[in-house]
Parts: sequence; structure tokens; C-alpha cells
Amino acid sequence: MAAKGKGKLYLIGAGPGHPELLTLLAVRKLAEADVVLYDRLVSKDILACAPPHATLIYTGKHAGRQEHTQSEIFELIREHALAGKTVVRLKGGDPLIFGRGAEEWAFAMDLGIETEVIPGISSATALPGLAGIPLTHRGVSQAFAVITGHCREGLAIEWSKYANIDTLVILMGVQNRVFIAQSLISAGRSPSEPVAFIERGTQEQERIVISTLEKVARGEVEVSSPAVWIIGEVVRLRAKLKAAIQAQQDPVTQPLPAAR
Repeated sequence: MAAKGKGKLYLIGAGPGHPELLTLLAVRKLAEADVVLYDRLVSKDILACAPPHATLIYTGKHAGRQEHTQSEIFELIREHALAGKTVVRLKGGDPLIFGRGAEEWAFAMDLGIETEVIPGISSATALPGLAGIPLTHRGVSQAFAVITGHCREGLAIEWSKYANIDTLVILMGVQNRVFIAQSLISAGRSPSEPVAFIERGTQEQERIVISTLEKVARGEVEVSSPAVWIIGEVVRLRAKLKAAIQAQQDPVTQPLPAAR
């Protein structure tokens, strides 16, 4: 039970986009919401799970004003939860994977607001699988790493740490893809290594681009955000696992060279 005079905060993962990939618990708690603070990647179909009386507040972040928006989100949590309302913080994917959910959890805890986390299916693992790209596969990939494509201002990602990991999944890396690819090649990854970008996964506008790390590094691969980026030999498995895809559903594909 929430503390007397206070509401409750639910940190809910909305999954990769398709409403049927919400968990049953997420749907049930979303239906109890008085206020829903939702991010940019949350679809209208998912928001439709909220009750008619709920107040829906868009809190999506855009380049150049992330910190300003985050302070606004903190204030909205404070205002509504302390007024005794049930607040749902609805984030794409999982709320604790590159979503600053832990910061919001800690903020609510400092105010004495009861908080419950409801995990979501992360696009980092769901979208590759749905596209026919297993992140691990016997004899091909024994491990994978999920990495953010950008850091806080003034900090740099040490890409050399990821040079020898079989499969890399990069979120929020579209804007910096040329630099990231160049850095990984400089750190020792093969230029001919296959890559896949999955744009707007599980949505009607989904688009999959298959290429190589070298072509990304040369700026020859056009991709739009949001997209999940997979790097590794597992990308080659897609051709076999998704051989039955109809022509109109096929990705934008560039031929891959033989593995070196």
C-alpha cells in the first residue's frame, strides 16, 4: 500500500513497440493509472490501455534538452504522486536499460513515494530475434554486449573494450554510427564484419538494413533513428532463418563479403 496521503509510482517498460509485447502486469497497472508520463517511443495503441480518466503527459526527450526534460519529469512525479495519484512512468523497452529509470526510482524513494518496477521487453534483445538474428549461436557467438551509442557530455565511450566481444548491440547509435564504426575497426574489429540496423522495430514502418562495418565507417549506410544496431557474424544467420520472408517484407540489403 502507498503511504498515507501519497500516491504510487510505477516504472513500466512498454517493450519494443508492438502493444501485444506488453506484459500482462504492465497492461493491468496501466489500466489503474491516474497520470501517465510517456516517452517518445510509446505508441498510441499502448497508450490506449490507460483508462479514459487518466491524464496523459508527453515527456519525450530530444537532442539538446535531455537534462531540462528530466528535471521536468522529476517535478511531474513529485506533483502528482504527492497529490495521492497513481503515476505510471511509461518508457520504451525496459525502464532500467538506458532509460534513467533508476534515477527516477531514487528520486521517488527520497520523497517517500512507494515505487514498483514492471520490467519490459528490451528492443536490444527482442528486435534482433524477431529479425532472424540470434545474439548467441553455438560456434558463432558465445557472448553479446548492449551498449549506448552516446554518453553524457564530456565523457567518451572506450570502444576498444568491445573489440573482442562476439556480438554488439548498440542503442541510440544512429547519429554517431560513422565514428563508432571507425573506432571499432581501429580497435581491431574486422571491416568486413556484417551489421544490421533495425529501424522502428515491430511497427508498420519497420525497415532492416544489412551491410558491413566498413561501409558504415565510410558513411555509405543511410539509417534513420530510432534503430537498433547489431554487429557480428550472427547477422549472416538471418539469410537462412528468414528465408521465407515475402518480397515486400524484405530488408534493404547489401551483399555481404565472405568472412575473413
